[in-house]
Amino acid sequence: MILRDYRNEDSPVIAGWLRTEEELYKWSADRFNKYPLAGNDIEENYAPQLASGRFFPLTAVDEEGKVIGHFIIRYPREEDDSSVRFGFVIVDPSLRGKGYGKEMLLLGIQYVKEKLGASRIDLGVFENNESAKRCYEACGFKEYGMRDCELPIGVWKCIDMEMFAD
Repeated sequence: MILRDYRNEDSPVIAGWLRTEEELYKWSADRFNKYPLAGNDIEENYAPQLASGRFFPLTAVDEEGKVIGHFIIRYPREEDDSSVRFGFVIVDPSLRGKGYGKEMLLLGIQYVKEKLGASRIDLGVFENNESAKRCYEACGFKEYGMRDCELPIGVWKCIDMEMFAD
């Protein structure tokens, strides 16, 4: 597996992995509020953020170049380059539970250390997404907080997790 920069043609592939409205919200929280996503919805969401230079969407591809995973890294606070946040983490549903998510995120952690220089990485995961939480824990993330998130399909508990790049 390698990480490469997200390309617009990745958008319909990723959107196709969101098979239910619940999966959409587990993946994106309240950032889209539209199900199903159209092929270009992701690229349209990303375009203004890319212009900031503080937003890095990455795509994981296998040895043949097939898209198998995706996530974003962003600086959540202006004027603070010490901390980044991972988001929109997703793996092709046919490959879930086989270690690809962990491998992808470990490559992401390496990317942060080598290219962004941040000392802290955090992310949020919904309490009802136990497999994702286990994946994040396997990568070294630890829980540091919990909050309620109001979504169009209900109020979900979001667990905030962090790790420190050594």
